[in-house]
Amino acid sequence: MGTYEDVFRSSTEDPESFWLRAAEGIDWDVAPQRALDSSGAPFYRWFPDGRLNVCFNALDRHVEAGLGDQPALVYDSPVTGARRTYTYAQLRDEVAAFAGGLSQLGVGQGDRVVVYMPMIPEAAIAMLACARIGAIHSVVFGGFAPPELAVRIDDAAPKVIVSASCGIEGKRVIAYKPLLDRAIELAGHRPEKRVIVQRPQERAELGSDDLDWADLVATAAPVDCVPVAATDPLYILYTSGTTGKPKGVVRDCGGYAVALHWSMGAVYDIGPGETMFTGSDVGWVVGHSYIVYGPLLAGATTVLYEGKPVGTPDAGQFWRVAADYGVKTMFTAPTAFRAIRKEDPKGALAAEYDLSRLRYLFLAGERLDPETYHWASALLDIPVIDHWWQTETGWPIVANPVGIEATPVKPGSPTRPLPGWGVRVLDPSGQPAPPGVDGAIVVKLPLPPGALPTLWNDDERFIGSYLSAFDGYYLTGDSGHIDADGYVFVMGRTDDVINVAGHRLSTGSMEEVLATHPDVAECAVIGVADALKGQIPRGLVVLKAGTAREPAEVEAELVQLVRERIGAVASLKDVAVVAALPKTRSGKILRKTMRGIADGHDEPIPSTVDDPNVIEDLRPVLRRGPGHTA
Repeated sequence: MGTYEDVFRSSTEDPESFWLRAAEGIDWDVAPQRALDSSGAPFYRWFPDGRLNVCFNALDRHVEAGLGDQPALVYDSPVTGARRTYTYAQLRDEVAAFAGGLSQLGVGQGDRVVVYMPMIPEAAIAMLACARIGAIHSVVFGGFAPPELAVRIDDAAPKVIVSASCGIEGKRVIAYKPLLDRAIELAGHRPEKRVIVQRPQERAELGSDDLDWADLVATAAPVDCVPVAATDPLYILYTSGTTGKPKGVVRDCGGYAVALHWSMGAVYDIGPGETMFTGSDVGWVVGHSYIVYGPLLAGATTVLYEGKPVGTPDAGQFWRVAADYGVKTMFTAPTAFRAIRKEDPKGALAAEYDLSRLRYLFLAGERLDPETYHWASALLDIPVIDHWWQTETGWPIVANPVGIEATPVKPGSPTRPLPGWGVRVLDPSGQPAPPGVDGAIVVKLPLPPGALPTLWNDDERFIGSYLSAFDGYYLTGDSGHIDADGYVFVMGRTDDVINVAGHRLSTGSMEEVLATHPDVAECAVIGVADALKGQIPRGLVVLKAGTAREPAEVEAELVQLVRERIGAVASLKDVAVVAALPKTRSGKILRKTMRGIADGHDEPIPSTVDDPNVIEDLRPVLRRGPGHTA
């Protein structure tokens, strides 16, 4: 591909030619002659004259190319003990059969199908089946409570909902059918049918509008792929807000297929026959892009893992998966590795497995603190690559593109913008911030293929949420800076920048310092209201397993450490050692929830929380003043 500079320059100077060349990696029913339609700006459309089917590109074309016997999807479930491998031919046949079942229920091109599923192969099969017949899937994370599912049902207005009898969280079996039934009671829109996968751990009682997945498939005739316009929606994915109407991010077919296929080789260095393991959930954008669509578009093998990185039965599960399936590229969240590090600080479990085929570890979803980066790098002796992107963008904005050219790593930075992404940092007046100075991270329009063209049925909100702050730019909602070498440093969400006595300070910078302490496993810093200074930072830290020191001693050291590294201006005088930090099931720390509690609000427990008890245990801690111990 040439050097990073060559490829990036090509994408900037002649984006039309660049993306038309990238589109050659996709099989088209009607090949596009144009890359970008700007006539409706700011609603840009990629490959407006092209027609394709994304499912055909993910499955059928590989079978037709003679790769039908190659593993396409591996299902690994330590929580049930199940393992299953689907070849490309087998997965195509399963998808074609279920697509036939959906067609039998009257689902056709443009209809919506909500998928509310645990991490089982049928979740990916349902997504691909929708793509096969031109229907639009909307995957709702299986951990959402009925009210959140209900508002998504009302917004997407699905003809059919696909779900399962239960999910498994650690050692708990969670019945999904009662949650789904309650959501439909709450929703104004009523789907015509619900298709339920019956799992042996708990079978569901089916009603008059319910169908057993196995029964439906048994009577369905397999169907072929339906070509659609490149600009037609492939899916809707709702952002994970806990209040108000969710934002339905729309993903188009053509731009997404081109961008993901290009990224698999350029960013992740994964090609046909190689294996990628993404430790996420299909309910999130990472699962859509790099468990399901990306690896399959590339003709690779993808691992769908049901379980957590620690606890079933130990903290070595990711190493086991990598060894058992010859994983070349692993992708997960920094939280997963902090959890592994907390349970196994010396990495002894990794030594029990043959990781010789593991070439790269990619981390994203939150800031990668330098301490976790250094720990993983030393343990694995392979490139550990931070990268940054969002639900809205569909694929990475900033990364170290090892498939093009690996560039030197700077801990704390996800490296430099990828081709197509015109990343800038602006001050509040809209002027470029000097190198090293924090500001709002934005992307120059038009966004590249694969990014959201709008929100589902809400163009006005799309403009208001993302395009109105700075003319000609997409507002990411993240803050940070770009250094003199062009490296991007993402310090946190814009509302994580706190104002202490007139000084704008990044809580991410303080977290970075706390994480360097040898006894700290993970940490969070939040800004809480203060009558004198407006806001003050408060730190919460979880200590590594086996640490025997007194919490008060560690807390005092951490306060001094921040004073030494950042200065007294940081005003971090309140650090508490806690047993755990509240997180979503995808591993993100619930900073906004903690801020609300600390500011005295009766903050509800978000339905996405992994363990509600963690929040309840923290409430008295967050509402006490400085100088306390959890």
